[in-house]
Amino acid sequence: MQWSVRINEAYQRLKTPLKRAAYLCELNAQAIQAETNTAMPADFLMQQMAWREALDDAAELPHIEQLAEQVRHYTAQLLQDCERLLDVDRNYAAAAGVVRALMFVDRFEHDVTARMEQME
Repeated sequence: MQWSVRINEAYQRLKTPLKRAAYLCELNAQAIQAETNTAMPADFLMQQMAWREALDDAAELPHIEQLAEQVRHYTAQLLQDCERLLDVDRNYAAAAGVVRALMFVDRFEHDVTARMEQME
C-alpha cells in the first residue's frame, strides 16, 4: 500500500511540467522557496499587474479569452526557458527563478479560467 501511495505521489509530481521543474531544481540543491522568496523582476510584476487590471476590466467573454491566450503563450515561453535552463545550461538557480515566475502565472491562469467559467 505504501509503495502504491509513493508511486502515485511521484506520478503526480512528474506529470505536470511546473511540478517536475520544481522537483528538478530541488534535486540540484535549488529550493524554490515560493512562500518566502517572492522577489521578482520589476517588468514581470508590471506584466502581472497589467493582466490583473485587464481581467478586472474585462466585461465580455472574448476579452477574457484573449487574455487567456496571452497567458498561455507566456506560459509556453517560460516553460521553454525553464527547459533550456534545466536540460541544456544546467543553470538550476536561474531555473528556480523561472519556476517561481511560472507559479505566479499558473495562479493567474486559474483566476482567468474561473472568470471564464463565470461568464459562460
